[in-house]
Amino acid sequence: MEDTLSREIIYEGRILKLRRERVRLPSGREGLREIVEHVGAVAAVVMRSDGKVVLVRQFRKPLEREILELPAGLIEEGESPEDAIMREIKEETGYRPGRLERLLDFFLAPGFTDARIHLFLASDLVEDEQSPDEDEQIEVVTLDLDDAISRFGSEIIDAKTIIGLLMAKEC
Repeated sequence: MEDTLSREIIYEGRILKLRRERVRLPSGREGLREIVEHVGAVAAVVMRSDGKVVLVRQFRKPLEREILELPAGLIEEGESPEDAIMREIKEETGYRPGRLERLLDFFLAPGFTDARIHLFLASDLVEDEQSPDEDEQIEVVTLDLDDAISRFGSEIIDAKTIIGLLMAKEC
């Protein structure tokens, strides 16, 4: 266990906050921790009745490339994870799930951030109209689950998508 001796907010933005903490280590020595606080996110394996998964292809600026990933997004203030993922699926894919099952909550990189993803399985889909955010360029891609898994390491490289697709394979 580490005791916090001091805390300083270095940066505060729309989706994250960066803080520096001076801590006392179990050994009695002092150390510094830089911690990214994140608002929280949701993602879903969107499964059609024919067994195909609905993914989205979009450009990710931190990677400077397009990747295939699960529909996902941030939890807005006052919103439950369930409401957030229903909204994100509709916005990004144009589908409305009739059934939503929570698969897992996990932390992305607990060594430096509290960023948590709530992962769902969405099914019993009804087609609706896609309505992505103004700053999103999204292409909907539908694949067999095994085909999607075969793209790990090439087009599919993010943790939430890999975890979600592997969990769907086990269901």
